[in-house]
Amino acid sequence: MADTLLDSGMDEVQKRLMFDDECILVDENDRVVGHESKYTCHLMENIESKNSLHRAFSVFLFNSKYELLIQQRSAKKVTFPLAWTDSCCSHPLYKESDLIEEDALGARKAAQRKLLHELGIPAEDIPVDQIIPVGRMLYKAPSDVKWGEHELDYLLFIVRDVNVNPNPNEVADVKYVNKEELKELVRKVDAGEEGLKLSPWFRLVVDNFLYKWWDHVEKGTLKEAADMKTIHKLT
Repeated sequence: MADTLLDSGMDEVQKRLMFDDECILVDENDRVVGHESKYTCHLMENIESKNSLHRAFSVFLFNSKYELLIQQRSAKKVTFPLAWTDSCCSHPLYKESDLIEEDALGARKAAQRKLLHELGIPAEDIPVDQIIPVGRMLYKAPSDVKWGEHELDYLLFIVRDVNVNPNPNEVADVKYVNKEELKELVRKVDAGEEGLKLSPWFRLVVDNFLYKWWDHVEKGTLKEAADMKTIHKLT
């Protein structure tokens, strides 16, 4: 397996994360059933043959003007390089802090850690108790013939003004968008303009949930709109 990876020309940092990070395997009801390396979890052959499913999270970070921070994934990313996506997306890991299920605390702690890693936002600027778990969705998407995603994704929202210092190994670009600017980005993607791409999980959230939740962000009623009991199966 390692030889195959070495032959792939993969970035050294991304390669290390692929082998060092242990994702949390779950069933379709989000019950923990084991753990596997990030590498193993993202091989399409395992997703297709074993129906391997792991936990993930997607962070939607808004500033005080209720603009959404979106990022373009680095060209070095193994799955969906250079796709525009939510503010930060990654995985809770198979370790004690990330396995805490009450109030999605494990996913929120993992999000806080990855916001520092990907965007350089210190933990004290993103208090865990201000990260709001809004929903969960399950989806499957191939990135290419070798790699893909099959995730039970925790959708996490926060409203904070922060300073961003992106990690170039993870992030190619960032920008804040309002609703109309995001709709224009989606239009360009659909029209095949400028070579723009969206990550499949971000597109699913945009198409199914984001704008109504965005309204609740602006009204300050997001907690009332949250539904962590339902797992939306969008595969």
